[in-house]
Formats: sequence, structure tokens, C-alpha cells
Amino acid sequence: MENNKVILILSDALRYDAAVAGMGFLGHLVETKQASLYKVIGELPSMSRPMYETVHTGLSVSEHGIFANYIERRSDKPNIFQAATEAGKSTAAAAYFWFSELYNRTPYDRIEDREVNDESLLIQHGRFYTEDDYPDIELFVTGGMLARRFNPDYLLIHPMGMDFKGESFGADSAEYRNQAILQDMYMSALIAEWIQIGYNVLVTGDHGINDDRLHGGTTAEVREVPLYLIRPGIPGKGDTGEVISQLQIAPTVCKLLGIEIPGTMSHPPID
Repeated sequence: MENNKVILILSDALRYDAAVAGMGFLGHLVETKQASLYKVIGELPSMSRPMYETVHTGLSVSEHGIFANYIERRSDKPNIFQAATEAGKSTAAAAYFWFSELYNRTPYDRIEDREVNDESLLIQHGRFYTEDDYPDIELFVTGGMLARRFNPDYLLIHPMGMDFKGESFGADSAEYRNQAILQDMYMSALIAEWIQIGYNVLVTGDHGINDDRLHGGTTAEVREVPLYLIRPGIPGKGDTGEVISQLQIAPTVCKLLGIEIPGTMSHPPID
């Protein structure tokens, strides 16, 4: 039977080079051709909230209108959560509260919106956090809980540790590099479990970070992020050497979910 469940791990500020150098478990899956690795060229500006929307709509900022982090409104474009729920699929997320604002409701209520289980929402089972230093290990455990308890068709897991360490210490720091190693450790057993129960798993970043502890510009340090694609029972391609657009992620997730790709997602899914 075809596997039509997807977990997307969107690691905030995960640079391509940091992932390749520090994430040994994912590197093992690539080396043994259990996963495929692509280099993604991120859209501009290389900021968080605009790229959250780009990753989920397959649209550039001039098309979806979330130009900057301070724009606080719900998404008004077809997105993965909407396409999934309209197709009768279940959704979940362990993520920063900006995702609640984009896809559930805004303004965010720290008490009412922190934990939601509501099939009328686009993110039906949501666990959200508000502090940038929220521990990655707690976030991954929450994602693991959502997968076990609700078995959602689409699950977003969004750790902030790379972004927090990068903005605190810079990309050329032990703290930033070590965080990639820690995230890889946290993911390893979970990914093995998820593959075993039939999930397609994607690991990527929204943007990178530079040595000045910033992102938002146009350089490779802030634009190049990885995409690891792991499919249950299907061999990977290893390190493909391919460079793809960030606009291909949303249609790829829809394709893996086995749902119709919205017409606004004009870029082709990954083959």
C-alpha cells in the first residue's frame, strides 16, 4: 500500500553546510542511499515568517504577501494545511506560535491557543511555543507525541534551536555547529520510528544565518538550506548534487500526501 503520510521537519536557520557537516545520522541515510539530499535555494527575503508561508504555499513573498516577520495575519493563499484538510486528511504541528497565527487564528492567545485539538482548524492538533530558546529536545518529544497519539496525515515539526544559537553566537561558532549535531541526535530515533510506521520524512530549513548573527539578505549563507527526503520502503538517491527551488517543497508534500496540488503551486514537485 502506498504511504501517503508526511512529516516535515522545518529546522529554523539550518544552513546547508552546517547540516551536511554536523548531522551524522542524516548523513548516514544519504551515504547508504536510504535518503536523498538536495540543496535548496531559499526565497527572499531570508526571514522566518515569510519563508514559513513560502514553504507551505509554494509562492514567493510578492505572491503571498507575507513580506516581513511583523506581518501578523492568517494566510489567504492555498497552503498544505488547507489542501490536506479539504481532502479529508488530518493535520498537526509542534511549532512556533507564528504558525498558529498563519494557519489557525490571530492574534495568538498564549493560553487558549497553546494546545488545540479541533478538527475545524487547519492545524487540527497543535502544540505551540512562544520563546525562541524553547529546548529542541522538548519540541521533538512533542512532535513524537503528536505522531503516536493522533497519527496525523501531515505533521509539521519546527525546532528553533539553530536560529537561537545562530543569532546568539553566529554561524561560525561551536554553539551553532553543535546544535546541528544535537538536532540530528534528537531526530535519529524518531525518524527511524516514523519510517517504520510508514511516514515520508522531509528535513529542511527556512533560511540560513551568517557570521554576523543575521539573516534576511541574499548571500549563500542565508539562502542555501538542505532538503533530506526519506521514503519508507523506497531507496533514496544519496547526495543528488541537485539544486532545487524552495517553491518545490509545498507541491512535493502535497504529492506525497496523495492530494491534489493547488493550481497556485506552479513549480513542479521533486521527481
